[in-house]
Amino acid sequence: MSARIERVGIVAKRGLAASDHLSRLATWLRERRVEAVFETDTATLAGGAARGSRSMAREELPHAVDLVIVLGGDGTLLAMAERIAAAGRDIPILGVNFGSLGFLTEIRIDELYSSLEQVLDGTADLDVRAVLTADARRDGERFDSRTVLNDVVFTKGALSRMIQLSVSVSGGFVTRVKADGLIVASATGSTAYNLSAGGPIVHPAVDALILTPIAPHTLTHRPIVIPGDSIVEVAPQIDEETFVTFDGQSGFPLKPGDVVSVRKSERSLRLVKAPARSYFELLREKLKWGER
Repeated sequence: MSARIERVGIVAKRGLAASDHLSRLATWLRERRVEAVFETDTATLAGGAARGSRSMAREELPHAVDLVIVLGGDGTLLAMAERIAAAGRDIPILGVNFGSLGFLTEIRIDELYSSLEQVLDGTADLDVRAVLTADARRDGERFDSRTVLNDVVFTKGALSRMIQLSVSVSGGFVTRVKADGLIVASATGSTAYNLSAGGPIVHPAVDALILTPIAPHTLTHRPIVIPGDSIVEVAPQIDEETFVTFDGQSGFPLKPGDVVSVRKSERSLRLVKAPARSYFELLREKLKWGER
């Protein structure tokens, strides 16, 4: 990192009992003449520690800071990643894990200040992660566009027994998936819902997309890894309620005839890496990978 960090946005998971950590973090930054800017709900959690500091909504925060610190879990980081992309900014995220898993918020609380020191002095290692763009079209007109880090997921509604999806890749028809759903994941998202659904773990440096059926009704439907420059088009085929969700953060129902296209975005996300831990160490730590 070469750009000087002058303002740091601080975002904590809603309801997180972290007022002491927020207070210490704000003091640490001020002592180094770095402005702490609190997300609105996080300022409430911080209490007196946020007094005298600016606070603003999550949507506004990426426009005003040079770095975002996320305290919580992967869901909180994903929500901020979406807002950074929407703001058109290229600012890094430092994720501090307060949960039990956390593949994205990989820095432990005891590593926070050493990692921050490296960020401020320009020696921190950054993980550059590919993000996905999803465009939804109805009657040939785009009506929604999102940027996601992990996945775009198609699932059945509460009363649907099965959905049927037509899947094409880069203009060529691939298959019709009869299943409870379908996941289109990035390599980063391979350890999220994709993993729970039986999809493969893909190293985040691999330029790839992953298609994983959820509880397919045909045994021959298996997950597949495709080139990262592919454009995946998914369209519901039967008059059953189908939902599309983005990184598990938001979504909406689809109608037959709608088409959602997913491709790698021109943008990327920069994550501050955990000190001296490789991706495979994270797998062993988080998943007990290879231990049983």
